[in-house]
Amino acid sequence: MKNFKTILLDADNTLFDFTACEKEALKQTFVKYDYPLNEEIASSYERINVNLWRQYELGQMDRNTVIYSRFGLLFKEIGIEDDGIKFEDDYQELLGMQHFFLENALEVVEYLYKKYNLYIVTNGVTTTQLRRLKDSGLDQYMKQIFVSEETGYQKPMKEYFDYCFHRIADFDPTSAMIIGDSLSSDIKGGNNAGISTCWLNPSKLEKPSDIKVDYEIQSLKELYELL
Repeated sequence: MKNFKTILLDADNTLFDFTACEKEALKQTFVKYDYPLNEEIASSYERINVNLWRQYELGQMDRNTVIYSRFGLLFKEIGIEDDGIKFEDDYQELLGMQHFFLENALEVVEYLYKKYNLYIVTNGVTTTQLRRLKDSGLDQYMKQIFVSEETGYQKPMKEYFDYCFHRIADFDPTSAMIIGDSLSSDIKGGNNAGISTCWLNPSKLEKPSDIKVDYEIQSLKELYELL
């Protein structure tokens, strides 16, 4: 085990239970607009949203296009006459109020805080992410919070990590590790940045051959033994 100093933490589905946060925000926004929402519509939204964010990670689409087209695409698919722009703004506001934790997330962060310099590295909307991190109390454990929107780049781009590293005092890539659930943004991003990676893989998905995973955990509690 390396002597780590700097730990980069993803936010959604690593510390926050984003599925629960998203579900609650969606429900509240659909209720506000009196639009129908069922499991089929929620699944359609998830499919559209995941596809758009994947294009964002690949640098094929900017953030504004992702967030301001997803509900328009959904509404067109389910027959609602709404471009989704105002709906998105209201959804983002409600999403910013949701901060359900994954199991043991806060306790693990408190443990890591005593031993390492912690940083949040997250793709997403700055105002939404910062509000969730502040309201949840996670921000007090972090040296800095890096949201892709304000950097001009996104995970897994090397430029995103260069932006972060230039703003971390005395940064040493040999003593840094990223912890996240996403192979395509967190782990591949760590590979691109030349730092160690720890994949949170609660579903026990198969490890790909084209991405280097240095450490793998199924639960955040395993970090007690790992770090």
